[in-house]
Amino acid sequence: MLIDWFTVGAQVLNFIILVWLLKHFLYRPILTAIDTREKRIAAELADAAAKQLEATQERTKFESKRQAFDLQCAGLLEQATQQAKAERERLMQEAREAAAALRATQATALQHDQQNLNAALARLAENEVFDIVRKTFSELAAADLEERIGEVFTRRLRELDASSKTTLASAIKSSADPVLVRSGFELPAREQATIHNALNEAFAAEVRVRFEAAPAVICGIELTVNGQKLGWSIAEYLQGLEHALDVLLDSQAPQFATLHGSGPQDASVATK
Repeated sequence: MLIDWFTVGAQVLNFIILVWLLKHFLYRPILTAIDTREKRIAAELADAAAKQLEATQERTKFESKRQAFDLQCAGLLEQATQQAKAERERLMQEAREAAAALRATQATALQHDQQNLNAALARLAENEVFDIVRKTFSELAAADLEERIGEVFTRRLRELDASSKTTLASAIKSSADPVLVRSGFELPAREQATIHNALNEAFAAEVRVRFEAAPAVICGIELTVNGQKLGWSIAEYLQGLEHALDVLLDSQAPQFATLHGSGPQDASVATK
């Protein structure tokens, strides 16, 4: 078979022209379009990656802020809880202290009342006892007793020490008024004369004397002149005993309160 070289050459030329045409008008635009698309896709991927990175960073910041907020909330809640607990303890302590102060005030007031009541009862008993004693001695005063009291008084005049005698003598000498002799009963004339003579003898002078009955001087005789006093009576013994009992009651007032259920506290005791 014979080869038609002209036809072959024409076909080769046609193929070359076709390839050139394809390369110039089809392949290059396609490559350019593919390259442009690849660049656009790469830019979009880079932008997406940047946005993803930014989103990741924003998420990290958000998580950090959320954790910090959670920690702050937890701290504030703990602080509020501690403050509420401390305030509760403070209020409870104040309530306990107020209750204790109220109990102490009530106990003090109760003790004070108890002490005053005990003291008042003791004073009342003391007064009643001494009133009975005074009344009894007043009713027992008779002539024999009066005579014995006069003898005791004159003996005391004779037994005065030098200092007391000098003081009384000076008072008698400087007084413009007579010596006042008071007794719990009306002295008979004989007893008055005996006492007057005893005064003259004791002070070696004529002493002016005025006698006076004074029921308060129980079973005794009392001499008064210019502020000086000399006497003897059962009332003096009773007064001394009363004073001793007063001192004892004052010192024993806290013990009275303790025995009746109160604690030892200072108490103001009513005096006679």
